[in-house]
Amino acid sequence: MGGPRLALHVPPVGAWNNPGDDGLGERGPGRFADAAIVAKPPGPAVEGKGQAMFIAMNRFRIARGREAEFEQVWRERDSHLDGVPGFVEFHLLRGPESEDHTLYASHALWRDRESFEAWTRSEAFRKAHAGAGARRGLYLGHPQFEGFESVLER
Repeated sequence: MGGPRLALHVPPVGAWNNPGDDGLGERGPGRFADAAIVAKPPGPAVEGKGQAMFIAMNRFRIARGREAEFEQVWRERDSHLDGVPGFVEFHLLRGPESEDHTLYASHALWRDRESFEAWTRSEAFRKAHAGAGARRGLYLGHPQFEGFESVLER
């Protein structure tokens, strides 16, 4: 795989009901994300406080029973983010379950909106998203994009 390193964090069964088991406090469906695939490029993540920041998120509704398949797709895909100017890090988050789907969110941190928008017009973006709609029945509807600019940092 040629993309940034990936790591998967899934709390142990029962950790959601035991505050402090993983250092994150009380967890559970609807409270906090239950799993994360994290990609970080080599080197420092953030240059320092006061830097502009943009968070690009997509929400995915994944058919119940197909969560492992969805996570595997993300583990195995080449993100083509190595060396992309302004890219900081990526997380894939698993959220609450409903009757017909499990909610996931991709969370990409960028130096600024301009870096993100430049990436969306790049060959790296086209490569990363090639074949994205090939898995019928996995997704319930299209992903919902949300973009956020940092207005406060502590």
